[in-house]
Amino acid sequence: MHSTQELELFPDLRVTQLLFRELTNSAELRQSAVEGHIQGALINPAMLVNPFQVLVAANKAVSLQKTGKMKTRSLYSEIIFNLSPTNKISEAFKKFGISDGDDSVLVILVHTKSEESQLLSDITDRVKGRPVPMEEISSLSDHAKIKKLYKVTPQEEKCGTLLDAVICRMATKDVM
Repeated sequence: MHSTQELELFPDLRVTQLLFRELTNSAELRQSAVEGHIQGALINPAMLVNPFQVLVAANKAVSLQKTGKMKTRSLYSEIIFNLSPTNKISEAFKKFGISDGDDSVLVILVHTKSEESQLLSDITDRVKGRPVPMEEISSLSDHAKIKKLYKVTPQEEKCGTLLDAVICRMATKDVM
């Protein structure tokens, strides 16, 4: 029920994405993440078009971590920050992090191959929800909110996909 990809630029690291629905303990999970007790990023799937977005954000976060240029305190908060089209850290957490009443969550883990099974069991023990295939993320996406947040124009959608526009905003936020 999870998806794991090796990072091309950092082949010793993998990104695992786990999607859960019918979540009953979002407040507890959010608090554990804030306190640093969860080794993962907890993301509101409504703000994601496609899991590829997360891979882009994770690659960038790992790269910034390796070069000592992160803008946040941890790799997982950096992933959430990198999903955002703006440079406002608090806004990124409001838009992309989970809230106390959320009923679904996408959990992102960055790990080596040897750490994978331990991290997976730790997360599945903590999350009180039903694991679902990653393909279901599209059914949880709120395209209207995503278009508004990333300021996607109708003209852009004629020449590319919503995912293309979102990835472009994520990639260029540092230079605009």
